[in-house]
Amino acid sequence: MKTKLRLAAAMALAIMAFGAHADITIGVDLSTTGPAASIGTQSMNAIRLWPDTLGGQPAKYVILDDGTDVSTAVKNFRKLTSENKVDAIVGPNVTPAALAALDVLQETGTPMVALAASASIVTPAGDPKRRWAFKLPQNDALMAGALVEDMRRRGIKTVGVIGFADSYGEGWAKEFAAAAGDNPKIVAQETFQRNDQSVTGQVLKLIVAKPDAVLIAGSGTPAALPQKTLVGRGYKGLIYQTHGIGTLEFLQVGGKDVEGTLFPTGPGVVARELPANHAARKVALEFADRYEARYGPNTLTQFAGDAWGAWMLLDSAVGRALKSGAKPGTPEFRAALRDAIESTRDLTVPNGVLNISPSDHQGFDERARVMATIKDGKFAYGQN
Repeated sequence: MKTKLRLAAAMALAIMAFGAHADITIGVDLSTTGPAASIGTQSMNAIRLWPDTLGGQPAKYVILDDGTDVSTAVKNFRKLTSENKVDAIVGPNVTPAALAALDVLQETGTPMVALAASASIVTPAGDPKRRWAFKLPQNDALMAGALVEDMRRRGIKTVGVIGFADSYGEGWAKEFAAAAGDNPKIVAQETFQRNDQSVTGQVLKLIVAKPDAVLIAGSGTPAALPQKTLVGRGYKGLIYQTHGIGTLEFLQVGGKDVEGTLFPTGPGVVARELPANHAARKVALEFADRYEARYGPNTLTQFAGDAWGAWMLLDSAVGRALKSGAKPGTPEFRAALRDAIESTRDLTVPNGVLNISPSDHQGFDERARVMATIKDGKFAYGQN
């Protein structure tokens, strides 16, 4: 009898061991300090709310700060992949860092869900360097289209553009020009650095061109500088920004000078004002309730919604990747996870509905954008 009991116990332990999985390990690279800290902080706020499971299995998160420095971000990616043996990486927050990390992804076969915006992170589709790259923020082209539609609706004929002198600003300038064509016509174009203390020279050139509106292609608090300078120099036309401004710090730094700003954003930012039939309303409201219960009313931002969406995407994909039988922490599991992310269909996250495919490693459509404004120091749905 004792022999039978020992045999039964051994068989039970074997079955448990066979059915068990190692913890899922996710690396996170954020800009919680440096020029993009206002973005990275919002991502970090959402990550603090992540459940400790993915796909029904225990998960652990290794979080590093890159200081908004490209070389540090690459070092973080190498540490996460070589030392921590992560199954995937979420982040970084800025496009230059995401582009610089592509080589690490390809070398190590590690999927990345970037929290940076530029489409160049995931395009051209089929590029071997981008095989492992995915991202949550909407592509610039999608948001640029919303801006052009709004400008045409308002009868704007000419526009000036001032943007970051990096891949974010360059990407936006390219996509906006493609969407606008000659309607509206771009009559002046300037650039500035994220850490510039003055843009007076560039702004004066814009004002001389007398555009009906100005588009500022920047993100986070640095995007407030051109707008404050435009207002201070007496510019009276409409001012547009990108979805990259969606931080509370931008509102604080911009103050009264950013009132009336027009910008496209993810539906999660204005969840409580969305139409009842909006595809993302239910999920956006659920996240808004969760987030604001921790951080207070009117604190939800685009970047927090993206970071929560990254967890939702990985939660869905990990559950499907585990069915491959591959063990977390192995190249086989990372490959299975990459494939699972790429096959995500009809997954609603706070900022839209994801349908990812080999030809689209972002996955959002028009349901992931709404036009918004700044009213009484808050982000508001619709136009002013």
